[in-house]
Amino acid sequence: MSTTSLTSRLPVPAHAARLREALLAADFTADGLLELLGAPAYAALARSETVPALRATRGDSPLETLVRLFLLQGSVPAERAAVALPLEECLADGWVELVDDEVRAAVDVRPYGGPEGQDWFIVSDLGCAVGGAGGIGKKDEGVVLGVGGASTTLAGITVRTPVSSALDLGTGSGIQALHAAQHTTLVTATDLNPRALDFTGLTLALSGAREAELLQGSLFEPVDGDTYDLIVSNPPFVISPGARLTYRDGGMGGDDLCRTLVQESGERLNDGGYAQFLANWQHVEGEEWQDRLRSWVPRGCDAWIVQREVQDITQYAELWLRDSGDHREEPTEYATRYGAWLDEFEARKTKAVGFGWITLRKNAAVASGAVEPSIVIEEWPHPVEQPLGDTVRAHFERQDYLRAHDDAALLADHFALAPEVMQEQVGLPGAEDPEHVVLRQNRGMRRATKVDHVGAGFAGVCDGSLSAGRILDAIGQLMGEDPVLLRDRTPQAIRLLVEEGFLLPVGEEGRQG
Repeated sequence: MSTTSLTSRLPVPAHAARLREALLAADFTADGLLELLGAPAYAALARSETVPALRATRGDSPLETLVRLFLLQGSVPAERAAVALPLEECLADGWVELVDDEVRAAVDVRPYGGPEGQDWFIVSDLGCAVGGAGGIGKKDEGVVLGVGGASTTLAGITVRTPVSSALDLGTGSGIQALHAAQHTTLVTATDLNPRALDFTGLTLALSGAREAELLQGSLFEPVDGDTYDLIVSNPPFVISPGARLTYRDGGMGGDDLCRTLVQESGERLNDGGYAQFLANWQHVEGEEWQDRLRSWVPRGCDAWIVQREVQDITQYAELWLRDSGDHREEPTEYATRYGAWLDEFEARKTKAVGFGWITLRKNAAVASGAVEPSIVIEEWPHPVEQPLGDTVRAHFERQDYLRAHDDAALLADHFALAPEVMQEQVGLPGAEDPEHVVLRQNRGMRRATKVDHVGAGFAGVCDGSLSAGRILDAIGQLMGEDPVLLRDRTPQAIRLLVEEGFLLPVGEEGRQG
């Protein structure tokens, strides 16, 4: 299925509340779809396979009508549409179109479940939801996509503390603004594409969320000198040889758009505020990728950067050529476009492209020079458990704690093993002692770390009742080791366990006895 014409008028949200009522009454929700279609057909729809969903919607219930209309994007008789929708208002507002007594959707409307069970709806151009009828094929320059894996990833890692102001930069169909509206007094959403701002307004209205301030422009240009408690962006981060598609190509050379976005965000954050992005970055010959990203971190900010994936330049080029439908061109045209991507990478000495998460936190103590910034850059391609917003916030809180505690203060403090941590003993069957012990998190980042016998014994008795120093003294007596030497060599291991979230500092109120 081709995308909708970008010259057609977009719906207006005048009667969005009436449409929302009708969608909810028909159970046109994420849960309702799963119940109607069944897991196999629902999963197939996400793979752009429509036949199972067509077979599951051969009845004439309002829900089946809405699935055929908005998800499968087929025509339905006007009399059936009138049962499922406030048809007169939907026609007047432009949500649907009437042709020869058949009703067709004018936009893609897709149910989306909020983090607390909210029934939301994401509005995008026809054929441009991820999955759904026909999937994403050849796209026009100003097309607005629905929600994909990158969008949900960013929503999942975002810190969700109540704040006064949030900026969704490059809003697209508005999914980040919709999430932010749940815990923010004023949400501002920007996009270079004016159609995206219209779609964001539709998404918010149809989801029953408060309105956002919608501003057109590139990067931070539309917001003048305003500052925010939260900045989120799933930017057009693709490193491409041109700026053909607004939704993915930033129009700057290499990874300059992501670098600029990160560097300029520091002065746009209020103290204690977070800026969170998805990004691509180049792996350049003769340069460590960690050093490249470290140079992006703005002054006055702590940073946590996680590389989730690395692709060689051929894999990367092929991925985005398929995304834009170029693989369906004539072979010579496809080869020319492919060559242009490789020429771009060769000119920039790029050998691979990394993808991951960048989180900044504005820190007044860092800005004043009172403490050194905490900049953690790591590669973590392993499975994680979303949502991770609380995990991200806790990471920075632990960095604050560790900077404020030298070794003596660390040994005087009390710790508890994080509740999601399990201990595994690895060794030969029948052996009296394990070869090594592994501490493993079963939530969040799902890290694992190998510890020695002292570390395992220390972690095992950390319940907040005794200070770290007293625990080490007891271990030294039990194992016949010099407690002074234990106190001298163990703080670094404790720091690592605290930094990665295996051990949690226990305040006075949490201590026993």
